[in-house]
Amino acid sequence: MKRKLRMGMIGGGKDAFIGAVHRLAANMDGLIELSAGALSVNPELGYESGKLLFLPDHRIYKTYEEMIKAESELPADEKIDFVTIVTPNFAHFAPAMLALNHGFNVVIEKPMTLTLEEAKQLQAKVEETGLTLCLTHTYSGYPMVKQAKQMVREGALGEIRKIIVEYPQGWLSTLSEREGNAQAAWRTDPSKTGKSGSMGDIGTHAAHLAEYISGLKITKICADLNIVVPGRAIDDDGNVLLKFDNGSNGVLIASQIAAGEENALKIKVYGEKGGLEWHQMEPNTLIVKWSNAPAQIYRTGNGYMGSFAQHNTRTPGGHPEGYLEAFANIYKNFALTVNAKLNNEQPTAEMLDFPTTEDGVRGMAFIENVVASSQSDLKWHDYKI
Repeated sequence: MKRKLRMGMIGGGKDAFIGAVHRLAANMDGLIELSAGALSVNPELGYESGKLLFLPDHRIYKTYEEMIKAESELPADEKIDFVTIVTPNFAHFAPAMLALNHGFNVVIEKPMTLTLEEAKQLQAKVEETGLTLCLTHTYSGYPMVKQAKQMVREGALGEIRKIIVEYPQGWLSTLSEREGNAQAAWRTDPSKTGKSGSMGDIGTHAAHLAEYISGLKITKICADLNIVVPGRAIDDDGNVLLKFDNGSNGVLIASQIAAGEENALKIKVYGEKGGLEWHQMEPNTLIVKWSNAPAQIYRTGNGYMGSFAQHNTRTPGGHPEGYLEAFANIYKNFALTVNAKLNNEQPTAEMLDFPTTEDGVRGMAFIENVVASSQSDLKWHDYKI
């Protein structure tokens, strides 16, 4: 790269958890710099946040509309290259569409939009403009997840037969949205988060991971959503049976009332010859099990890793790489892809390995289909997009 890409951030102001994570991830490889921001719907908080991040006054904007319009009118060697959107779900679609219409690439938090129809519109706009949109499904950024995907794709396990994925959390075991928890307040409000709670928030991560590693697509589901904590407006727990496009089956569990759990995302994928297992809270380890040989333990940072894992590994074996590094891998690959396009070059397969609008549409389809299935008396619900 001849220069850093210039980023404009929408949302993510002072004390916002995910905004800080995005900035750390974007900065990790030295490929991106924060150049502008519309950091809060509160102009005073937005300005204070911008000053804390050392943005010049004229690049701290009161609204995302103001930022996108003003930046689009700057000279090519000054204006931002992309916007990062780290607002709650209901405020994803409008700034993303406006940015694309003004020629800016986009990074956006998941789920991509509030509805499936909005997601389809964004996908169509990306195809129309030729711009790049990256969706931050963080867990696909881990080196060992990429190793698992490459092994499956190269046929190491044979035909995939079963996938078991679970994401238990315990942080919503009480009615914390009424106890001053701002994160809980918007994530449990259907007007801000969409029609599903736990399945929209973390079930989409689990579904994406299952499809990402296996290379398969969900075609049918049988879902059971639950509101466990009395007084809550939206599901906080759920179980889904899955059918995939090769005829295999699976189970997906997403719960935010599993008291005592943190972010215990786990996946097991079984094929004809063996299986593999990965735990998000032990991310440097991939367990590979064989039907006719001893199990193997793969570790990040070793020379036997495939090209995709190696491309996304920063440290020698034994030095832990975790959530922030996985997040940074998504930003790195996005930045390398955008840079290649700016230079009329073809990005490598490793560079292009980040979630896009296709993943965003499938994520919104997962939410819509899970809710429809849970409300239906039918055992199996066709997975509609």
